Amino acid sequence: MRKKILIGVGVFVVLIAAAFFYMDNRNRTLSPPGSAELSNGGVKVSLTYSRPSVRDRVVFGTEEEGALQPYGVYWRLGANESTEVTVDSDVNINGKALKKGTYKVYAVPGPESFEVIFNTELGNWGYSEADHELDILTTSVPVVRDGALSEQHTITLSPADGGVDINVAFEKVKFTIPIRAN
Repeated sequence: MRKKILIGVGVFVVLIAAAFFYMDNRNRTLSPPGSAELSNGGVKVSLTYSRPSVRDRVVFGTEEEGALQPYGVYWRLGANESTEVTVDSDVNINGKALKKGTYKVYAVPGPESFEVIFNTELGNWGYSEADHELDILTTSVPVVRDGALSEQHTITLSPADGGVDINVAFEKVKFTIPIRAN
């Protein structure tokens, strides 16, 4: 009798482990990882994020429109784990100082601009809203709507005069976060 119970518990543990593995793999398949790295103008920037797709959904908009990411609400700037950015030197972002290091980056979308926040909380699942007491830099960047659809969330880095631009495109929204050498 004891042997049957142990076998039953063992099978249960294996099934639970398989279910967790499947769900984790499914999330990563739907929103695969992305990364970028670029050195320019005395600044090296690297970032990691996850890449969800639009899949016929309204991503940015009002709650009445059924937006997946309503205006004025925390967005992890991707999916799965938090988006993280590393700068190898002290920099300026829209004229605001940021020390060298690695930061969680998230946003609060709006129809005309996105508020972009750098936070010192690292290594957690991105869906949980950030601890705002650990926010160290907040800046507003304008949104560009050129009519082009970016089906999959994409972050690229491009050289800019005196630094690097972080370019974000998802659904019909594009914006740039300028990072400049100090």
